[in-house]
Amino acid sequence: MTGRHILVVDDEPDIRTLVQDILEDEGYTVTTAEGGESARKARRTRRPDLVLLDIWMEDIDGISLLREWSENGGLPCPVIMMSGHGTVETAVEATRLGAYDFIEKPISLAKLLLTIERAFESARLQQENTDLRGQALPVVEPVGKSASMEQLREQARKIAQSGSWVLISGEAGTGKGTFARYIHDHSPRQDGPYVEIAVGSMTGENSAAELFGHEEGEAVSYGRLEQANGGTLCIGDIADMDLQTQARLLSVFQTHLFKRVGGSEDVEVDLRIIATTHSNLEEEVAAGRFRDDLFYHLNVVPMHIPALREHADDVHELLNYYIDYLVSHERLSYRHFTVAAQNRLRSYEWPGNIRELRNLVQRLLILGSSEEIELDEVEQAISSVQPGERKGELPAMPYNLPLREAREQFEHDYLVHQLREVGGSVGKLAKRVGMERTHLYRKLRALGIDHKKGVE
Repeated sequence: MTGRHILVVDDEPDIRTLVQDILEDEGYTVTTAEGGESARKARRTRRPDLVLLDIWMEDIDGISLLREWSENGGLPCPVIMMSGHGTVETAVEATRLGAYDFIEKPISLAKLLLTIERAFESARLQQENTDLRGQALPVVEPVGKSASMEQLREQARKIAQSGSWVLISGEAGTGKGTFARYIHDHSPRQDGPYVEIAVGSMTGENSAAELFGHEEGEAVSYGRLEQANGGTLCIGDIADMDLQTQARLLSVFQTHLFKRVGGSEDVEVDLRIIATTHSNLEEEVAAGRFRDDLFYHLNVVPMHIPALREHADDVHELLNYYIDYLVSHERLSYRHFTVAAQNRLRSYEWPGNIRELRNLVQRLLILGSSEEIELDEVEQAISSVQPGERKGELPAMPYNLPLREAREQFEHDYLVHQLREVGGSVGKLAKRVGMERTHLYRKLRALGIDHKKGVE
């Protein structure tokens, strides 16, 4: 695995060499630059994980370079300023522009290493906070004591030790993302970044730039591939990726190189890709909507996550897990399920899988008042989460969901409603919602909507 990459920018050769030797001894990968122009080039060539930036240089001062980077797409990583002639004003300005810290020359190597370590830790915590805000309820490890879950965790740990790309399939809400993170956390890349992107969130002209990055003049925007360099990139709903982007992704697998949108030079990356899908990719390949060569590369290490109804023995433990989490992290009042309520939930089909269970527990804790959750309360909650086929009504949108999940749920409910309005005709539905019929069939399958069953 590639070590963390540090860019050292200083116009004094002795300092560059000394700092490079020390950092490489510590296991970092180091690139050096003697001034602003070479720093710009180094930054375009490879995304740094941290920058050591001298303030006084011949061609451009560090504050001006910091301002340039800050205004052209923001700072992609922590920046530590270095100077032998620093003032309070320059330190304040550097901090305002986003610098993590300010080190005076002559450099104390012990202080330098400590500051670098703290900068990386700060960046990690910042990223974790961002990740947590994007998740309703994070799960450190896939929950469940059933034989199937034990086997899946063992399989995931074995997969983690290989460097192969991975394809995780399963219905929506089964926990594919949780297993992707579990694989990363048990792999040799566990200290590297873990980055997620949902194909559904990549729209129009911005889709390629979001994945591969973008260049325009001196402005460089790093895409998800570079953000995950040295670690793992999880691509959700890969079946929805257009064929052109699929081809570019396959090229990354084969060469470890790509060009940013608007860029002319190759960028090298070392990362693992885990793809998830709730579609049948073999059917997508047969229909010409997914590249067979990319499928074969991904399918070297396939992993299928079963629906919750297929390992219903884990329902009890999942209920307890989410109760404990919501009570401790969201300060909701503690409640517990009666035996009758638990038995009912074990026999329930769970069309929304673990995601539906989680949302059900959250709603029951928020709305209930007694300590026990009785069978009748569970029956009422189960009926309320289903689209109201008999009444022709749809449930309220849960605004506490991450954007990807909320969008998926909205699309499901919206299409069910529109399908009902047109009497179950997919042809009429395609015209009503403005979608090409082939794409609409694919979307209905992905969302688990069976138009052949009709709508009451």
